[in-house]
This record gives sequence, C-alpha cells and structure tokens, in this order.
Amino acid sequence: MGARTRRFVAMIAVLVFAAGYIWAAVAIGERLPDNFLVQLLYYAVAGTAWGVPLYPLFRWAERG
Repeated sequence: MGARTRRFVAMIAVLVFAAGYIWAAVAIGERLPDNFLVQLLYYAVAGTAWGVPLYPLFRWAERG
C-alpha cells in the first residue's frame, strides 16, 4: 500500500474514531455529578486522551 493510500485510510479512521469518541465523551459527561471541579477534570482528561489510541495509527500512516 502506498504512502498516500495509507494516509487517506488513516484520515478516514481518525474521523470515524473522533466522531465515536466525542459521542462517548459527551454521553459520559452528561452522567457526571453537577460539580464544576469533577466536570473540569473529566473534560480535561477526555480532551487530551483521544490521541493516545491513535498513536499507532499515525505511526502506521507515516511508515516508510
């Protein structure tokens, strides 16, 4: 598979993953207690943790 094809597949996978991740993060966030600190911590972690599962996909897409 060529580099352009791998990058295209990775782009589609990131879009699909992001849509599902955002849906799940919001669904979980709605069930949190009505406490500002709890919500702040949850959304801070959820907002940065999305990149961790995508790291292997990015490495695969940029492989030589």
